[in-house]
Amino acid sequence: MQKENKRSRDTDCEKLCEKIGYRFKNKQLLLTALTHSSYANELHDGTKYNERLEFLGDSVLSIVVSDYIYLNCPEFPEGKLTKLRASLVCEKSLYGYAKQIDLGEFLRLSKGERKCGGDDRPSILSDAFEALIAALYLDGGIEVARKFILRFVVPDIKSARPVKYRDYKTVLQEIIQKNPGERLSYELVKEYGPDHDKHFVVEVHLNSNVIGKGGGRSKKDAEQEAARVALELMGY
Repeated sequence: MQKENKRSRDTDCEKLCEKIGYRFKNKQLLLTALTHSSYANELHDGTKYNERLEFLGDSVLSIVVSDYIYLNCPEFPEGKLTKLRASLVCEKSLYGYAKQIDLGEFLRLSKGERKCGGDDRPSILSDAFEALIAALYLDGGIEVARKFILRFVVPDIKSARPVKYRDYKTVLQEIIQKNPGERLSYELVKEYGPDHDKHFVVEVHLNSNVIGKGGGRSKKDAEQEAARVALELMGY
């Protein structure tokens, strides 16, 4: 019976390795990542389960996501970066990522937990996904973990980036016009470079306050950039 269980276990590990595109040097790390506490408690034999790996995986996930969005979303201020990261590492997102690789099918759960639908419970799947990240990190290093994580989060990051307006000045004007008495103006504050390669810097003012600053190779481009910055700072 033990041989049959081991054969089934090894087959499951192979299937999951194919799904994630990585073969573990230390298969015990993968087994531990897939082991829920209910399974270990049912055996009473000292089997390790995935809670410690989950702890580590949470940190690896956070640093990889933070690094990626910091470098690839330069238009996002700190507040938006924080919100984006939170949306990518929350239980709902991790549950969705786990479902993409059918992670629930490979989890080692107690009979009772599986009977109660534990293999599809968001909390269990999201925790197991973090544990899997830690196992990949410990077995293959940060680049292996990064490649795995970005496979899931990059599509979500791309969909979260703001729509690029064709005419930022018009959009900004329409927003300001909702408040009678407010006045927008654009002021050229700097101009430099030879005639064939001029660069202009423009500020956009709301009444007497600077709400955006931008540069470009023409006054028009600089005004558009200043309006874009103002919109971003206003949360649009």
